[in-house]
Amino acid sequence: MDISDEVRAAHRRELLAFLEDGIYLDEIRAIINHNRRRLIVDISHLHSYGDDIGARILRNPSDYLQSFNDAATEIANRIDPRYLKQGEQLLVGFQGPFVSRRVTPRDLLSEYIGSMVCVHGIVTKCSLVRPKVVKSVHFCPTTGNFTTREYRDITSNMGLPTGSVYPTRDENGNLLVTEYGLCKYKDHQTLSMQEVPENSAPGQLPRTVDVIVEDDLVDACKPGDRVAIVGIYKALPGKSKGSVNGVFRTVLIANNVSLLNKEANAPIYSPDDISNIKKIADRGDTFDLLGNSLAPSIYGHSWIKKAVILLMLGGMEKNLTNGTHLRGDINMMMVGDPSVAKSQLLRAILNIAPLAISTTGRGSSGVGLTAAVTSDQETGERRLEAGAMVLADRGVVCIDEFDKMNDQDRVAIHEVMEQQTVTIAKAGIHASLNARCSVVAAANPIYGSYDRSLTPTKNIGLPDSLLSRFDLLFIVLDQMDPDIDRQVSEHVLRMHRYRSATGGDAMLDGSSVYGREEENENDTSVFVKYNRMLHGKKTERGRKRDTLTIKFLKKYIHYAKHRIQPDLTDEASEQIATAYAELRNAGSNAKTGGTLPITARTLETIIRLSTAHAKLKLSRKVSKSDVDAALQVLNFAIYHKELTDMEDREQERERELERNGRAAHRASGNDGSGNGTANEEQADHSAGQNDGSGNGTANNEGSTDAMEVDDPPAESAIDISPERIKAFNDSVNQLMKQKLQSISIEDLENVVNSGADFRYSRAEITLLLQELQANNIVMVSDGTVFMILS
Repeated sequence: MDISDEVRAAHRRELLAFLEDGIYLDEIRAIINHNRRRLIVDISHLHSYGDDIGARILRNPSDYLQSFNDAATEIANRIDPRYLKQGEQLLVGFQGPFVSRRVTPRDLLSEYIGSMVCVHGIVTKCSLVRPKVVKSVHFCPTTGNFTTREYRDITSNMGLPTGSVYPTRDENGNLLVTEYGLCKYKDHQTLSMQEVPENSAPGQLPRTVDVIVEDDLVDACKPGDRVAIVGIYKALPGKSKGSVNGVFRTVLIANNVSLLNKEANAPIYSPDDISNIKKIADRGDTFDLLGNSLAPSIYGHSWIKKAVILLMLGGMEKNLTNGTHLRGDINMMMVGDPSVAKSQLLRAILNIAPLAISTTGRGSSGVGLTAAVTSDQETGERRLEAGAMVLADRGVVCIDEFDKMNDQDRVAIHEVMEQQTVTIAKAGIHASLNARCSVVAAANPIYGSYDRSLTPTKNIGLPDSLLSRFDLLFIVLDQMDPDIDRQVSEHVLRMHRYRSATGGDAMLDGSSVYGREEENENDTSVFVKYNRMLHGKKTERGRKRDTLTIKFLKKYIHYAKHRIQPDLTDEASEQIATAYAELRNAGSNAKTGGTLPITARTLETIIRLSTAHAKLKLSRKVSKSDVDAALQVLNFAIYHKELTDMEDREQERERELERNGRAAHRASGNDGSGNGTANEEQADHSAGQNDGSGNGTANNEGSTDAMEVDDPPAESAIDISPERIKAFNDSVNQLMKQKLQSISIEDLENVVNSGADFRYSRAEITLLLQELQANNIVMVSDGTVFMILS
């Protein structure tokens, strides 16, 4: 409802006195010097000014906003009459403590209609900026006169809304021509703001509110930005003609837009928290402790849990002066059999990370993950809509069922994972949105379960262009081992037998599906109270395995991530360069290869992991120990250690069965005579020691190695590291440099074992000599090694 001119004038005089009395004269001078158009007033100054003016403005802002603009314009004209053109005004916006009027889109209910509120949320859609006519000028060719007409819609703060129809004839019926160049316009844009993902109610659709911004507030934010918008909450009439159903559309008419830091919901650290964080960082087992505290309800996967801790800490993002952007976020992927807790690990990340968004590969399209250009239903205009990765800027995106995505959708995230931007160029819209997030993906192998007869690359079934963008790729297998199966079953049964105390003294602390804590948990607690049913038996040393509470783990990760910014030292840089060169060399020589292609991105991976480990120790410098810890995690990911461990156990089992079978055969062949068995074992032993060399010299390797040489194992059964192969070849090269033409296998064994940390068995030497013989470097005959000198 419009107010009278007398009331508006009274409000103007009151607000003029407020501006002249406070600090805002200097503010207006600064606005004039910086060529701005909006004066920001703190609402607390209005409350302290007296006469209840602050509360009146909050309750009925439409009655005061235009008067406030007039008062600010008058003072600006006094200071510099030439600053504002004729008809222009200095606009007023508000900020400060809105207390009960500081709401989210879900809290915007009917009680706030017509009042001023401060709404927090994340921008999901932005329309294009369009001009809106304020005053039109019309010329009559018949009379030669000009006529003007002003336009106000429901969003205006002054006067009643006018019609939106242009006049085509004057009162005498003469034709009018609109002079578009003389008309006055103002910028107009509509936004869609949604409640932030981490605070939205589970199981419900997130609420949104439409925001109208005009004049200098347009383009103040973009999709994905977290903002606090101060404005008037208004109800608009419906579009339908002739029928009223009583339901109106509501919008927020903004007068101030403030970008929020992503850490608006940062935890508050007490002095005890800081002290406890530093005590944990000083421990020698900090890395293991944090890894064990992540999802203790999931058995095993200790290296993957440690990698997740490093992922949430992240490396250091660098923006160079030449425009190059080096990402600091770590991407991780898990590929493995069904029922190995991949999805549960993702849920644990959602519970710990400050900002995490969960999607599934089948339920997400490429544009749903990045950004889309959509059409507004009301105006038909194109507008930009942010996807999951843009909304998770500075956070984590968890993608489950990654292998179920289409190839076209999967290609859409290539740019996000490396450049960390989303570029849109379609429908006449060219935009680049920030998507600085970590990606955690979980997928099943191409055949549903892991086929160990194929290489990891063929099992994964994803192109190298995508795999190289993942810093870590873990192969998680369902291990067929009776001992491990018993431990897993005991762990799962304890979880199902667990019952919390009636009064709520016990807590799950990450051991439930979602990892929620009890509400009555003390904020200052660091470690979880020991519960045998929840945490299992004590360790062999009589101590329980320490586990941090979820609340303290969140504080520790947030503190280490944002307060610590480590720098690379010279010795760490040299070690990283050496490790990368060795990885490249080992990757080129390996026959089966690792899970990831070793590229220059792997070098940056080592840097990121080392920096994250330095943050974990609250260190300002990246040391050699940080590089060693990072390389342990990377080696576990690249060389799929779980697969190697399974093969080693199966081969050991086969050897055990073979030994048992031979023992049974000897016992049956000797009719139970102990002497005959001993003689046969001695004969087998001596035959194994001779190994065709004819010298029959005894060896210290024992009967087990003798049987291995007597029955040479397959090449895949012996796992010789590249370092040991290189050391053996170097020893052979030294002998060739001495112009030595031949040497017995026994003497060669003594030579290669003279300086080795771990002795070479006869089976390893035989296998390595076979490879050298295949490469025409040596020739082995009758227990003698002949050097082929060039």
